[in-house]
Amino acid sequence: MPTGWIFDIQRFSIHDGPGIRTTVFFKGCPLRCLWCGNPESIRPRPQLSYLREKCLGCGDCAGACPRTAIALGADHKASLDWSRCDHCGRCAVVCDAKALEMVGRNVGVAEVLAVVLRDRDYYAASGGGMTLSGGEPLAQPDFAEALLHAAKAESLHCCVETSGMAEWSVLKRLLGAVDLWLYDYKETDPHLHAKFTGFGNAPILANLHALHRADAKIVLRCPMIPEHNARQQHLDGIAALARQLPKLEGVELLPYYDLWRAKLTRFGLTSPLPESVKPPDRATVQSWHDYLRQRGVRLVASS
Repeated sequence: MPTGWIFDIQRFSIHDGPGIRTTVFFKGCPLRCLWCGNPESIRPRPQLSYLREKCLGCGDCAGACPRTAIALGADHKASLDWSRCDHCGRCAVVCDAKALEMVGRNVGVAEVLAVVLRDRDYYAASGGGMTLSGGEPLAQPDFAEALLHAAKAESLHCCVETSGMAEWSVLKRLLGAVDLWLYDYKETDPHLHAKFTGFGNAPILANLHALHRADAKIVLRCPMIPEHNARQQHLDGIAALARQLPKLEGVELLPYYDLWRAKLTRFGLTSPLPESVKPPDRATVQSWHDYLRQRGVRLVASS
């Protein structure tokens, strides 16, 4: 039975498919979205997390680091040189305060399913189930497939949230075990898609159309980022795509939020997305919904 790399299992999730769900967050993603809400998911293997406010200034971490990436600052707090860190985790082992921890672990299907099944009664009452998210679940196809089939053997409803950035053969092998695809559509213009995510959208759209032809149930999820893809041309592109896919369950707009920025310091990361980009107000979001409805788009999970 294959194992996989995850960074979290979130119970009582209500935003990752119908009903109450348990969401399994996979490590690793081929895209580099400027607005990534889970930047700790991009790296496919465990990575170091540092919460400075927890540091007790004992200095044990500095002594444990084989790359001299940690030193005590004038305030007696650990200071990390992230350019030297190789995420070996030795500092985390000696950090009793848990200021330094490794995020991401290798797990088996049975271990994950045991957590998921704790809330079986809630799934039955609400129409919920298990959702695979990330990161990108399709980047670990063997583990995703094994976990989905194990969940279906327990009669659970299964969703996969995906960017669609994978070979069609990967999506095809999962078809029989996925009840609902939460499919990200990030940008209409292929050149801007490459600018925003690192790749063009041609393979993503090809897989989306192939899923539709296979009669898969799909919700098209569209992150809306002010000053980037939140513009009329992209809304027109969403409407045009929805017309091409008449069997869609619907379109869900995902307004930008910026809580992920707090994670950047924790993981020693940076983002090229300007801090001037702010979440849209309610009126703006409502105008996007109204614009799409006027063009015949069926919206789900929106106001």
